[in-house]
Amino acid sequence: MKVLIPLADGCEEMEAVILTDILRRAAWDVVTAGLSGVAVTASRGVVLMPDQQWDDVNPADFDMILLPGGMDGTYALCDHDGVQDTLRDFDAAGKRIGAICAAALALFKAGILVNRRFTCYPGVEKEMGDGFHRLEEPVVVDGNLITSQGPGTAFEFALAIIEIGESKEAADSVRKGLLL
Repeated sequence: MKVLIPLADGCEEMEAVILTDILRRAAWDVVTAGLSGVAVTASRGVVLMPDQQWDDVNPADFDMILLPGGMDGTYALCDHDGVQDTLRDFDAAGKRIGAICAAALALFKAGILVNRRFTCYPGVEKEMGDGFHRLEEPVVVDGNLITSQGPGTAFEFALAIIEIGESKEAADSVRKGLLL
């Protein structure tokens, strides 16, 4: 499975790192792509070094795109034409899309949350307006869309992605190695 994780200044570092780490433990090909600059300064000041810059990747080469949250990082995902186009293209093609925490706003901005079940960090859904109601579940799957609530659910989110993208056995193997 080939996964693209865009990283923007202000992203939630736990979510970005846990997703990348857990999926790589499953031997997936994970590429983090910075939206600007060589390094990304995450929401708590942790500096992350993306594998590549967004402009150097071809999103069509990937099977899945996963968005970490963090409010400032989320707003950058909302404003980035390449990310927004990729979300719409992936959804139209039925490719897997994942978002955790505030990053559900980027899905909303791309127009792919209409009539979909989802979850996000509590309160973020208020920025979406009427008709968008988050579910209380830690991880929600609706077709090709996988969403989760926040930093505390990042492990379960990543393991659910492995189970959906590969198998329950692969997810259980990674879970066992993590002592979860």
